[in-house]
Amino acid sequence: MDGARKTLPAVSVAVVRDDTVLLVKRARQPSQGLYAFPGGKVEAGETLEQAARRELLEETRLQAENYRPLREIHIDGRSDDHPVDYRLTVFGATYAGGEAVASDDAETAAFYTLAEMSGLPLTGSVFDVADELLGPENRLAGDKLFGHKGL
Repeated sequence: MDGARKTLPAVSVAVVRDDTVLLVKRARQPSQGLYAFPGGKVEAGETLEQAARRELLEETRLQAENYRPLREIHIDGRSDDHPVDYRLTVFGATYAGGEAVASDDAETAAFYTLAEMSGLPLTGSVFDVADELLGPENRLAGDKLFGHKGL
């Protein structure tokens, strides 16, 4: 047994634009080469939401609004030979402006439909979260989550 591992806070943000969600292709570990929501480590003094906003801007140059925590996920760093584990808080948010430009540790950044996502190599629960936000049976729940009024 290697003793207690350190767990650090991290965030990611699922930005919804119409019937698509923003994904980045990770340029480095952890999860290099896989598609995920933009995100990263929480810096000292930041709230989780502040970290999510900063990471979105750093990785994609996009703006979002209506941030809402969706779920917490424990990530075991040993799967990527990482010395620490992460407690990832996944936020949902709505697109507020800008053009997706990959930067920082993102190789690509673009919006994808659920059908397009089904053919991509995704990290962990990315598809499940996107389906919760975009799936037809969940559309009204997503609208309520983000404060939209039904059409």
